Amino acid sequence: MSELKKRLSSILESPKHNTEEKLEKVCHLLDQEISYFNWTGFYFKNGDKDELKLGPYVGAETDHVIIPYGKGICGQVAVSNETFIVPDVHLQDNYLSCSIDTKAEIVVPIFKNGENIGQIDIDSHTIDPFTKEDLELLEWLCNEVSKIL
Repeated sequence: MSELKKRLSSILESPKHNTEEKLEKVCHLLDQEISYFNWTGFYFKNGDKDELKLGPYVGAETDHVIIPYGKGICGQVAVSNETFIVPDVHLQDNYLSCSIDTKAEIVVPIFKNGENIGQIDIDSHTIDPFTKEDLELLEWLCNEVSKIL
C-alpha cells in the first residue's frame, strides 16, 4: 500500500498536469492496481446546488452525471458526511444502479476547510471486497486530493 501511496502522491504533486488530469490519472492507477475496483470516479458539489456532478472517472459510462443529495449512496454521503461501504448493493434500498455487474460500492467524502465538497466513488463486481486497508488508503487519498482543489 505504501508504494501505491507514493505513486498517487507523485501524480497529485505533478506540476505538469491540471487538477482534472491528476484526478483522471488517480482513477486509472487505482483501476490498474486494485483488481476489484471496477469503476472509480469523483463526484463534486455542483456549485450552490444540493447535487453532485460527475468528475473524472474510469470504467463503464454512467447515466448518473448529476446526483441529487440524498439519492443513492453518493447522495447519502453528501448529506451524512461519512464514508459509506455497501458490501452488497442488492441489499441496499437507496441504491442507484450504474451497472448490472456492480455488486459492492464504497464512497468516501472529500473535505476542504471542513466542508464536504465531493467524494470518491468505487464500484466493484465482487461482493464485499473492500478491506480496512482500502478504506485507509481512500481516506488518505481524499485528504491528499483536498489539498489540490
